[in-house]
Amino acid sequence: MTITYDSVSVGDALPPHTSAPISRHTLALYCGASGDHNPIHVDSDFARSSGMPDVFAHGMLSMAFLAQLLTKWVPQEQIRHWGVRFTSITPVQVKVQCTGKVIEKFEADGERRVRLEITAATDKGQQTLAGDAIVALP
Repeated sequence: MTITYDSVSVGDALPPHTSAPISRHTLALYCGASGDHNPIHVDSDFARSSGMPDVFAHGMLSMAFLAQLLTKWVPQEQIRHWGVRFTSITPVQVKVQCTGKVIEKFEADGERRVRLEITAATDKGQQTLAGDAIVALP
């Protein structure tokens, strides 16, 4: 189903997106894919010596889950902007729950667009990312 400007209203929620539980294996794979080999994400001893109870996920991994939220809603080429701020760490073994809602409808550069509020949180309810996105809709 194609999402159109006329079919959405301010306050509408995007279908949520939830990741699989973040495992140590996921973190190791993400290190390789991203090139971010900071040991705090994969070495439990290092994480503990840094004052953390254990390793934790890269913030950009949760941001990738937010990208999946957006691209499950509209094709990637319709995304004009998206950004987040990191609000908390994402521990291992949690699922990342991504949500979004339409907060504004407007026109810019000859396109009809919507602004979305987007967030990521652990399945324990701790928000980890907060941001917004702008999407062009036909």
